[in-house]
Amino acid sequence: MIETNRPAAAPAEDEPDLLRDQFRQLLRYRRLIGAGVGIGLLGGVYLGVSTADTYVATADIVLRAPTDDPFNPSLAPDKAINIGSERQVALSSSIANEAAKKLGVAASGFRALRSGLQVTNPPQTMVLRFTYTAASPAEAAKRANAMTEAYLLKRQEALDVTRDKMVKGYQEQRDPVAKQLDDLVKQINSMPAGPARDAAYSSKTDQQSKVNTLNSNIAKLQALDMTPGRVTSTAVPPHSTDGPGLVMSLALGAAVGLALGLLAAWVRLVFDPAPRSEGDVARALRAPVLGSLPRGKADGGPLLAAGEEDPRLAEEFRSVAFRLAYDSRFADRRRLLVIAPRGSSETAAAVAVNLAASFAETGKDVLLIEADLRTPVLASQLPTDAGGRPRWSQTPGGSQHGDTEWPDGRQLVVDAGESGSFDLIPGERVRNVPRALTSSRATRLISEADSPNSTVVVLAPPVLSYADALALVDRVDGVLVVCDPRAVHRTDLSRIRELISGAGGTVLGAVLHTPLPGENKRGGKFRGGGSPAPAAPPAAPVSRNREPQPIPYEVAAADAEQHIPGDGTDTVALRTVRTGRR
Repeated sequence: MIETNRPAAAPAEDEPDLLRDQFRQLLRYRRLIGAGVGIGLLGGVYLGVSTADTYVATADIVLRAPTDDPFNPSLAPDKAINIGSERQVALSSSIANEAAKKLGVAASGFRALRSGLQVTNPPQTMVLRFTYTAASPAEAAKRANAMTEAYLLKRQEALDVTRDKMVKGYQEQRDPVAKQLDDLVKQINSMPAGPARDAAYSSKTDQQSKVNTLNSNIAKLQALDMTPGRVTSTAVPPHSTDGPGLVMSLALGAAVGLALGLLAAWVRLVFDPAPRSEGDVARALRAPVLGSLPRGKADGGPLLAAGEEDPRLAEEFRSVAFRLAYDSRFADRRRLLVIAPRGSSETAAAVAVNLAASFAETGKDVLLIEADLRTPVLASQLPTDAGGRPRWSQTPGGSQHGDTEWPDGRQLVVDAGESGSFDLIPGERVRNVPRALTSSRATRLISEADSPNSTVVVLAPPVLSYADALALVDRVDGVLVVCDPRAVHRTDLSRIRELISGAGGTVLGAVLHTPLPGENKRGGKFRGGGSPAPAAPPAAPVSRNREPQPIPYEVAAADAEQHIPGDGTDTVALRTVRTGRR
């Protein structure tokens, strides 16, 4: 008794593995990444060239508020000065006009004078930093210093105007009270002693207090230190340009371009409906990827991989067969349905044939059933010999030749070379395909797998193009999906899994391959929304007497002339038979 293992589950959603897989998929979009790097390099060249002749000079000013005691910390400078407003004042046109007068700049150059200035405020400071950009070092330093001087002058004028207005206001309040006080003093000097004189003295005291208060306010304003600020760093001509240089600009541009290219590739990857890796296929089908056919090894070559000079393709098929053999879901029933999503079934046919040969190599009695009754071609593409009629076709008491519907009892033996041989039930065009696939004779044919040491492999048309495969799932519940990951959508794979599960089957795994010749990466001419592949030329008609007919093979004349008996080329398996479109 063969001990079987539990089936391999789909890969877990491990975040590090997903990230590594996604990064590998990003590298598929080399054109987008290359375009991003190219754009970044162009931007770096522009930055390096545009900043090659620009010089920046900087001057710093520390602002201070008017105070009568500069050593009194009771009033914080940031409470008396709005640094944001002062920054806007420094960038205003009035400051630029004052600087233009000092520099002798004409009206036509006023806009350029303002555009070169930038004023910033370092955090947590009362410093205004004047940065000026010009085409020469001396010009940059000269204009930066002119801007700082113009700002300090305008700020000094604004503070002086404010103080003068306040002093004038206090004086206007004091003068009437002082005049009334003088008149009251004259009246008191002429008044006799008594209550009236005492009342006059009381009024004199009040007015004298008001005059003293107003004089005190005026004195405080006149004693204020109105210095608007001081220059802590004078602008000097810079020794080098402001730009990072051409080399640094190119490096920076390349880094930014690479980031943009990766971002564009990631966006393209997110919105790409096709699975770009084995992990995507496994997650969509919820089944493992059992194998991946070598690039260029299954495209238009012989249908049987045995006997090829490069053994990699045959070994890949053997690996898939052994993984299926140790899957308990397949080993318990030994029935396998091989399907493609849509379009061409050529690679699916090659997988079915070579898996049958691999199972035969392990000593199994293998029966390959071509259930593609729309474009049957296996009989004309495989090295076969006519075989006897299968057991299910022996009807007791009935004629063996009375019924012409498929399956009609014709059985061929396929010579797989060193792998041995297996039986083939070739497909045949019928009027009603669903009725033929669901007939009792087809059911008895598939039940051949119930015999000891027997295995049945069924090849069906594309599942998204025809419902033929779904009609077989209830009897051949182990399904192998053969697809090109770049020519099918993730939603198609999920739909295949749902259809098979709904019909009572199980997806055992997937076999991946590269695009077939004549197809583009997105499915080529089979992207017609599930439209079937062009029908292959009809095979030679089978005679109605139902006698097994040998299948002719094409042998080159040169090979016939150069044939030496006993040189090892007598077996049919070593002949090269090219596949055709399905």
